[in-house]
Amino acid sequence: MEGQVEEKQCCSYNQDLQHKTILVGDSCVGKTSLLVQFDQGKFLPGSFTSTVGIGFTNKVVTVDGLKVNLQIWDTAGQERFRSVTHAYYRDAQALLLLYDITSKTSFDNIRAWLTEVHEFAHKDVVIMLLGNKCDMTGTRVIRTEDGESLAKEYGIPFMETSAKTGINVELAFTAVARELKQRYSQQDEPKFQIHQYIESQKKKSGCCGYL
Repeated sequence: MEGQVEEKQCCSYNQDLQHKTILVGDSCVGKTSLLVQFDQGKFLPGSFTSTVGIGFTNKVVTVDGLKVNLQIWDTAGQERFRSVTHAYYRDAQALLLLYDITSKTSFDNIRAWLTEVHEFAHKDVVIMLLGNKCDMTGTRVIRTEDGESLAKEYGIPFMETSAKTGINVELAFTAVARELKQRYSQQDEPKFQIHQYIESQKKKSGCCGYL
């Protein structure tokens, strides 16, 4: 009987699905480093030049015993590659939008990025705002509250991350994977509340303003 129940749960979500997830934001905010930290669990200082064009990595996240396959695309932030990035928005199912907490410009440009996302991406795309490099407390210029306020204005989840230390990196992708698994499940189940999940997990981890 238990085996039958388990089989029914597994069949509610197609584990062969690939969920296109895109990292966007200005150059040098740490998109590539964030992806490497999540994919390989390490930080390689000074090893990256600005991403040219776009590239992707496949990563499987286990959610409630089910495998959620994320196809994570790392995009170039430079203006000259923007038209290329636009083309990849159209079939994206999730977008992680990054700024650098030590760069006011990268934060100020978030509104422009969100405008592009709303113009080119599906209206129901999962969007998350990430304030990266939260380990660099000595050169911080964007307060945690500023990121929270902007995210609240647009109704999207927010957290601060550090590609260097790994803080909240796995949480960011896991939250997205949980949301996508919920949306693409064929079986009725309690709706996953991504905002509540993130807040509860941040309190457990305690970093970058979340103590």
